[in-house]
Amino acid sequence: MDSIDEKLITLLRHNGRRSISDLALETDLSRATVRARMERLEKSGDILGYTVILRADAVDLPVRGIMMIEIEGHVTDRIVRSLGGFAEVSAIHTTNGRWDLIVELGAATLSDFDAILRRIRLLPGITASETNLLLATPRSTRARL
Repeated sequence: MDSIDEKLITLLRHNGRRSISDLALETDLSRATVRARMERLEKSGDILGYTVILRADAVDLPVRGIMMIEIEGHVTDRIVRSLGGFAEVSAIHTTNGRWDLIVELGAATLSDFDAILRRIRLLPGITASETNLLLATPRSTRARL
């Protein structure tokens, strides 16, 4: 992936519905070149798909955190499915080392954040957890609206 591909991806992260013509204008390339690059990125698996960002997704939750979770036994899949049902959970990562899962979550208030932590800790199979609040995000690769 070169700098032109990275620019195309950045433009699409901001608006996945941009036309080939618009992308060509922004990158000073021909429409045929942009189309060929997009097809190559899709075929290689660099671009997996396009999505919609809902207004609720764009609102930054003021209280955000990372929760590290230790799981007992072989119930990881069940825990991941359960966590997927919580609206406050924005991402779930499997990992190695002391913790089995790392969960990104957010809430409107500290009280709401505390409540979701309690609900997660009550899931059968979770033996330990540690949570860190995220204070600021000086850099992110996620598209900004």
